Amino acid sequence: MIDRSLFEDTATAFALKSDSELERAYFLFKMISSQPLVRIGTAATNFALKANLPVEGLIRSTVFDHFCGGVNEEDCLPVIDKLYTKSVSSVLDYSVEGKETEVQFDNAVEKILKIINFCDEREAMPIVVFKPTGFGRFYLYQKKTEGKDLTTEEQAEWDRIVARFDAVCKLAKEKDVEVLIDGEESWMQDAADDLVEDMMRIYNTENTIVYNTLQCYRWDRLDYLKGLHQRAKENGFKVGMKIVRGAYMEKERARAEEKGYESPICENKKATDDNFNTTLVYILENLKDISVFIGTHNEESCYLSMELMEKYNINKEDNNVWFGQLYGMSDHISYNLAAKGYNVAKYIPFGPVKDVMPYLIRRAEENTSVAGQTNRELSLLKTEKKRRKL
Repeated sequence: MIDRSLFEDTATAFALKSDSELERAYFLFKMISSQPLVRIGTAATNFALKANLPVEGLIRSTVFDHFCGGVNEEDCLPVIDKLYTKSVSSVLDYSVEGKETEVQFDNAVEKILKIINFCDEREAMPIVVFKPTGFGRFYLYQKKTEGKDLTTEEQAEWDRIVARFDAVCKLAKEKDVEVLIDGEESWMQDAADDLVEDMMRIYNTENTIVYNTLQCYRWDRLDYLKGLHQRAKENGFKVGMKIVRGAYMEKERARAEEKGYESPICENKKATDDNFNTTLVYILENLKDISVFIGTHNEESCYLSMELMEKYNINKEDNNVWFGQLYGMSDHISYNLAAKGYNVAKYIPFGPVKDVMPYLIRRAEENTSVAGQTNRELSLLKTEKKRRKL
């Protein structure tokens, strides 16, 4: 039987936090819980950075250090080592967004290749991650998704994107490091899906190296997974899938309304939760063909995962099942799961403070739209503060 009070254990959840780090976390989540404060803070931060005001130190010592591992890989090492003392692995996430030039894309590939080599030397880092648009222009993915012909120059550009994906997956296979490829907006995702499937065909023949991402707030994703599963069985490769609820909901709905097509997003939160959990059941029932990285901050989905693993006699340490949460969030899930022997990894964003701010701002805005999440964090932090005083 699964202990349904597992995630109430704040002593385990916050064992790595000093009293001052606990106070900082409480302060930050208190700020994030207020939408007006997030809006004002976002505007003020953007202005200060653009105006080159000396605010990086303040950002670094507050929001950045709570949600990010450092400004570069070496800077993240103390965090990686600290987490691993509690059996929590790390996924370094180079969280620099919105790049558009070939030089920037080549630099991003070099960064990921460097991280794979970095992982190869460290047991605590079995996984890397990148976004498709980190390796090529959004416009090209969109054009291919829409089924439009590329110009000669665009085809050459697309071939370079394919080569970047291949270079990363090839080295990952050599070093036995798993690669999670993030999901993005629906109007570019088909092209990314096809490309990731090609990588799976090449590199997932013996074990799972390449993982795509299913954003389960899209109602069509389980059908997509079933089709992919069928093709994998027919062609002799394994499916790797990170499942998440999703990150672009407002943007997706607004675009569907503006352009007059059916929204790809589930009608409400319950439908999304049901879709996520049904997808989870399907994967765990087919674990011989599909490996899963369960990216969730939802306690019910974690309990369901544990119950299904028990039901299907899946070993807690089976490398085909990983749980993942973001660094600085849901420690009550990550550390309690790890303490029970499950495979757990924290996504650790890193990069220059100025370049990582768009990522941090997006996270703050997401948290205000999921009020329950922030309130849960605050309540657990309050419990731990009280426990320590006693």
